[in-house]
Amino acid sequence: MAARRLPPGALSLKQFLRRQQVLQLYRKILRAIRDVPAEADRHYLKDWAREEFRRNKDATEEDAIRMMITQGNMQLQELQRTIKLAKS
Repeated sequence: MAARRLPPGALSLKQFLRRQQVLQLYRKILRAIRDVPAEADRHYLKDWAREEFRRNKDATEEDAIRMMITQGNMQLQELQRTIKLAKS
């Protein structure tokens, strides 16, 4: 049986799954930002999120990517707590 080869530039399964995690985190952050009451703050946070993800888009080291996902999830939780407090 001949070995199947991926086309150049194709992601491995592990890379594909990690990419899905990153995209899911990005979507969750943008959805949470929608709940920010002040428009200026929403705009600032949206720009911040976009810039953070753009700045790290070329990261390839597995450990670094996992660490960034963990930090992003912690920041998301903090944002959600802050929004909840602001609404109460």
